[in-house]
Amino acid sequence: MNDSVHDVLRSWNAAFDGHQVDAMADLFTPDALFQGFGPEVIVGRDAVRSYYEAVPDERTAQVTALHTYTLGDQVAGGFADVTFRDPTGWEAHVHLSFVLRYDGGRWRIRQYHVSRVSDEH
Repeated sequence: MNDSVHDVLRSWNAAFDGHQVDAMADLFTPDALFQGFGPEVIVGRDAVRSYYEAVPDERTAQVTALHTYTLGDQVAGGFADVTFRDPTGWEAHVHLSFVLRYDGGRWRIRQYHVSRVSDEH
């Protein structure tokens, strides 16, 4: 598996758990496409920052990479299993798909999409 992809996932997880919205936003490209729990796709690092600012501080995420890939020197991505939790017992299990682009001397998230996992079809 690609170490750079795992590094980005670890950085995202640490920033999410620490509610470090600037650090999370910096993991995304300026033109990132982002689909979180909301119904709309948002675009751009500032929109991603605003999204994460609205996430309650006490939420945490458990991330497990399922599959990663690279396409040349500039593109990588994969799928991860993520469970979001908070101390009240709220929990959401999702699959995360993401595309990374080598941008400004480092890997950044260009596309991010979560989909809730359900036992129903």
